[in-house]
Amino acid sequence: MTGPLKHIRILDLSRIMAGPWAGQILADLGAEVIKVERAGVGDDTRRWGPPYLKDADGNDTEESGYYLSVNRGKKSVEIDLASPEGQATIRALAARSDILLENFKVGTLERYGLGAEDLRKDNPNLIYCSITGFGQDGPRAKDVAYDFMIQAMGGLMSITGAPDGEPAGGPQKVGVPIIDIMTGMYSVIAVLAALAERSQSGKGDTVDVAMLDVATAMLANQAMNHLVSGTTPVRRGNKHPNIQPQDVFPVRDGHIVLAVGNDEQFVRFSEAIGQPELAADPRYATNHARVENLDTLHPLICARLGEKNLSAWIEIFGEQKVPCGPINTVPMVFADPQVQHRQMLRDLPHPLSGTVPSVISPMRFERSPLSFDHAPPLLGEHTDEVMRMLGLTGEKSQ
Repeated sequence: MTGPLKHIRILDLSRIMAGPWAGQILADLGAEVIKVERAGVGDDTRRWGPPYLKDADGNDTEESGYYLSVNRGKKSVEIDLASPEGQATIRALAARSDILLENFKVGTLERYGLGAEDLRKDNPNLIYCSITGFGQDGPRAKDVAYDFMIQAMGGLMSITGAPDGEPAGGPQKVGVPIIDIMTGMYSVIAVLAALAERSQSGKGDTVDVAMLDVATAMLANQAMNHLVSGTTPVRRGNKHPNIQPQDVFPVRDGHIVLAVGNDEQFVRFSEAIGQPELAADPRYATNHARVENLDTLHPLICARLGEKNLSAWIEIFGEQKVPCGPINTVPMVFADPQVQHRQMLRDLPHPLSGTVPSVISPMRFERSPLSFDHAPPLLGEHTDEVMRMLGLTGEKSQ
C-alpha cells in the first residue's frame, strides 16, 4: 500500500453507507481496511440493485453498483458475530488494529463483549468510532435511521426544492445520500484527530458520530440565517438565499448555472450581457441590494440570457471570468476534459468482470501518492488471508 496511512489498520464492522464511506476514504489514504461481513449474507448494499456488475459474458454478478461505490480497497472477511468463535476473532483483530468503525444499534456490540472498553483491555490504543442515526445517548439513541429520513428530520428537505405553488413545488431530497456521505466524512476527520491525539497521549479514544447531529451541522449558513434573524428558511429552488445572481437561468437551447459571488464579478457579468448600467444602478450595485431587489433583477437577466445558446454564453462568461457552468448529466461529467485530465475515473482489476470502473478519491499528495489497485472485495474474499495473519488457520470464525 501507498499513501499517508499505509502504517494504519482499520477494523471496519460497518455496513450500508456512512461507515463504509469512511472506511473507503481511509483505504484510499493507504490504510489496511478489514471489512467484516455477515457470514453468507454480507453487507446489505450487496443486494441493493439493479444495476449489478456484469461478468465477462455479460451476465449480472452479485456485486451491486451501490456496494461497489463504497468499498474500494478493502479486505472482506466473513464472521458470525453471534458466535463465540466470531467474537474471539473480532477481539483478535481489534487487538491488532488502530481504528475500529461500527454502526450497530446502541448497545449491540457491548452485549457481545465487543464494546470499546472490552476491546481496550487488550488494546489500550484502539480508537473506537461508533456511527449511528442519533448518537449514543438521548431519547432516540436506540432508533434505526436511514439517510432519507434524516434529510427530512435534519431540516435539509425543508430548504431543498421549489417553493410551494411553483411547478414541482415541495420538499426534495438531495440526489445522493448526502447525510451518509457527510457522516462518513466527519467520521474520518474525527478518527484522524483521535489518531493525532493518540500520538501525544498514547491512548485510544471513543468517537460518537450521529447522522442527525451531522445533518444539523450541515445547515451551515441556513442555520445562522435563522438564528440571527429569527425567520424560517424556506425552499427557494435554485436561488441562493444570500448571494445573487446565483441561480439556474434559461438560455436559448437549455439552461446555465450562474454563480456570481461578489460585486466585482457582477460588474463583469453586466458587461458580458451587454447591460453595464445594471452594475451602476443602486438597486443592483451591491449584493445586499441585489438580494433585496431580485424580483426585478431576475427577469432582466432571464430576458438577456434567452437571446443566445448555452455554448455562446459559456464562452462569453469564460472570457469575462464570470463563474458559470452547464448542468451536466452524469455521463457528461465523465466526458468533461477537466475530469478526464484529473483521472477521476479509473478501471480496477476485478475477478468476475476483468475490470470494474471506479470513481477515485479527489485527494492528491505530493510525497505520499495514493494508489488504486484493489476493487471492492467479493464476499469473504480475504477470510483465509486474515485468518492466517491472526494465526487462526484451520479454525472457524463463522
